[in-house]
Amino acid sequence: MLAFTTPWLLWGLIALPILWLLLRAIPPAPIRRRFPAVALLLGLTDQDRQADKTPWWLLLLRALAVAAAIIGFSGPVLNPENRAAGTGPLLIILDGGWADARDWPARIEKANSLLAEAGRSGRTVAVIRLTDLPQPVEFQNAEAWTGRLAAMEPQPFAPQAFEEWSKILPESAFDSYWFSDGLDHPGRDVLLTALNTKGSLTAFLSPRPVFALRPAVYEDGKITLTAARLPSDTADLDLIARGPDPSGIDRELARGSLHFDANAAEAKASLDLPPELRNRVTRFELLGQRSAGAVSLTDDSLKRRKIAVIGGTADREGLPLLQPTYYLRQALTPVADLVEGGLSDVIPANPDVIILADVAKLTPAESDSLLEWVNKGGLLLRFAGPRLAASELSRAEEDPLMPVRLREGGRSVGGTMSWGEPKTLAPFPEDSPFHGLSIPDDVTVTEQVLAQPDPTLTERTIAALADGTPLVTRKEIGAGQVVLVHVTANAEWSSLPLSGLFVQMLERLAVSTKPAQPNAQDLAGLTWVPQKVMDGYGVERDAGEIAGVEGEKLGKALVSGPGPGLPAGLYASADRKVALNVIGAQTPITAATWPAGTVIEGIAAVKAQALKGILLTAAMLMLALDVLAALWVSGRIGSIARTAAVMLALFVPHDARAQVPNDIKALEATRGVVLAYVRTGDAAMDQVSEAGLRGLSDQLWLRTAVEPETPMSIDLENDDLAFYPFLYWPITPNQPVPSTAAYAKLNRFLRTGGMIMFDTRDGDIAGLSGDNTPEGQTLQLIASGLDIPPLEPMPKDHVLTRSFYLLQDFPGRFAGGTVWVEASDPEAEKAEGMPFRNLNDGVTPVIIGSADWASAWATDPDGVPMFPVGRGYAGEDQREISYRFGINVIMHVLTGNYKSDQVHVPALLERLGE
Repeated sequence: MLAFTTPWLLWGLIALPILWLLLRAIPPAPIRRRFPAVALLLGLTDQDRQADKTPWWLLLLRALAVAAAIIGFSGPVLNPENRAAGTGPLLIILDGGWADARDWPARIEKANSLLAEAGRSGRTVAVIRLTDLPQPVEFQNAEAWTGRLAAMEPQPFAPQAFEEWSKILPESAFDSYWFSDGLDHPGRDVLLTALNTKGSLTAFLSPRPVFALRPAVYEDGKITLTAARLPSDTADLDLIARGPDPSGIDRELARGSLHFDANAAEAKASLDLPPELRNRVTRFELLGQRSAGAVSLTDDSLKRRKIAVIGGTADREGLPLLQPTYYLRQALTPVADLVEGGLSDVIPANPDVIILADVAKLTPAESDSLLEWVNKGGLLLRFAGPRLAASELSRAEEDPLMPVRLREGGRSVGGTMSWGEPKTLAPFPEDSPFHGLSIPDDVTVTEQVLAQPDPTLTERTIAALADGTPLVTRKEIGAGQVVLVHVTANAEWSSLPLSGLFVQMLERLAVSTKPAQPNAQDLAGLTWVPQKVMDGYGVERDAGEIAGVEGEKLGKALVSGPGPGLPAGLYASADRKVALNVIGAQTPITAATWPAGTVIEGIAAVKAQALKGILLTAAMLMLALDVLAALWVSGRIGSIARTAAVMLALFVPHDARAQVPNDIKALEATRGVVLAYVRTGDAAMDQVSEAGLRGLSDQLWLRTAVEPETPMSIDLENDDLAFYPFLYWPITPNQPVPSTAAYAKLNRFLRTGGMIMFDTRDGDIAGLSGDNTPEGQTLQLIASGLDIPPLEPMPKDHVLTRSFYLLQDFPGRFAGGTVWVEASDPEAEKAEGMPFRNLNDGVTPVIIGSADWASAWATDPDGVPMFPVGRGYAGEDQREISYRFGINVIMHVLTGNYKSDQVHVPALLERLGE
């Protein structure tokens, strides 16, 4: 489709016939006269010839040139937005949830085109994202929203607070453009009704299907996963289980297939994994679906523990309810893998938990093996019983495998120390793992083993009876712990094993895992700290300093879903972990409906292309051809070859003929200081590198006397490195290793004073896995061919800490990582009275880190930061320190160890004192 910005200029095309007649009349037709003397001129050649009429093809060329100019000035636009022009305010609404992540760039591109259209029409605009907390809607110029729109990202939860948004809409009328994720959400109809009362509503929907993955369920020895979608045609998806391998590197552990029948809303897949592999799985994801809703994190509900249950007496045939291990097996069989055998048989199997039910005597070899196993992180859970009460175990002195010393005998109704009546349980204290569990009134204790009063008894008691006597005690041994329940594991001494509280207490001790989703009561009384959180694309990152949440709040979120203050991720309390996923077991996936009269459009942005420049250029070319053609017709150009030579002289720039591309790049690199980055082959990564150096160059312009030119990319195989003082080299897992010739150039660059900053960009995980990240391994491979001197973590007195700013931290998008520089002279010493060593011998040729500095520096062409850093104001402070470190690096490259001179020490001491 073609449109014109000033269509009235097209009336000029009417003048083309008149122009045609005028051109044919010039030159005028000759008049014939008979003159006999003309015979004397026969045979002579006239050097100046004049045509008797203009050739038709030349007339056509001139007419086309004039027509192209007229049409060009009328402002033709190819593929313009075909919608009725509005005049009032415009509200652009983005759902901004997990379902938008599947095509978020297309949504932003379409929204930007709408902003541009509104700007051309002079309309004010407001943009809201429904995953944000409601705030007043303010209409501004369209240009004011461009940078903010680019910084928006989808969130790892569904849009919420529709009713609150509807209450704060402006009173005046406005039109609305709603970028919907295509799903129906609770309360959405309230906002929809409010928008319809304000003006026209246009909905923009994506044709791509929405897929969601529900949490994994362990049943019948297999992991079952369910994927959901809106009913549509048949579809097939791959399901991937990911987790760390034995070396700690995250990788694909298993794969399955999902098949959706036509119009089916759900599809199931089962994975049969051995326990060792199953316990390594940290997440399931739908391959090719870039969305947090297509990811399901795993927690304790999937990681079934291996538990050994050993009784102190032989099972009584025909009397299962009296067996000391009966209730334990009933509680644990559905949720754990039980290991059978004696103590000497089960320890080599390395179970997670060993339960001893009324076991009093162990051989020295068994005691030593069991103690070693506990020290390495095992949980030993012991239950009392007649054998333990009658033994001398842990009487005179505390046994290493008992949490407390025991009194002689026990305590029972009708005995020497009779209670008179059964005792109930006291409320669990706040520091107990059982805190928050409700205690049924019918749970009573009739007999128990008593603990000797000791100074440590109070802190080791995690459950007690109403009279204060310990019911459960615990002691830590190395990385493990020993827990003693002072009653039997069957109903002989208490009714506890008959209640649901017994199973809940086992679960709180991390003995068992719950196959079903925990509820608010299960999580109550505990603070759950996020360990990993997801973004809207389903990418995990470290939770950083996000505050913990109460168990009740987390329990509600497991039903209603995550939200602005409670992101999707993995939450932990003591040894327990709970995954808060975007999609729950009962999360509805239903299609959104729109009221009659709503205009529905797609999100594909057909880019409008202005043709004015093309047509005016074509007009200029045709007029130039007209000049050449006129010369040729008049005989002033003797041949076609000479005409072609003149055309080449006119239209081919001299510089383009005289210089090869590499020479042009070399000249540009020598115009001033140019920061360069190494092309990795990853287009997205290279764009981030360019944006990062652009942002750092802008800061150098603003704060220092250094005025860098536009950053350049470097091809290690073809480009000369001699023109650049600094190279930023981001490391990607699949980056190719340089050739021998490239290594020679790199080593020459390092030896002649150049600096390379290697950035593995894995500072969020590198501290957990050392050099085992894919980026770290790639860096080791690349660095093996470089002439790199010995390195050390940057010392506090290194000149980089003061080359422009005084710094002690060197963060990028990630903070806290180690920064490596050339090792200083071990014999360098501080001068008397000076705080810094004398390090006046050269610039470190390499800096190695994992902070992702380019992302922290990166800005778009408008100077707006492209990536978030940290949280809130603290994140902006971190970005500022990152800029300062980048400036220090460049000043260090350009000035060397100038700031290490002792003459600068007084000024530095004065600054440090401030």
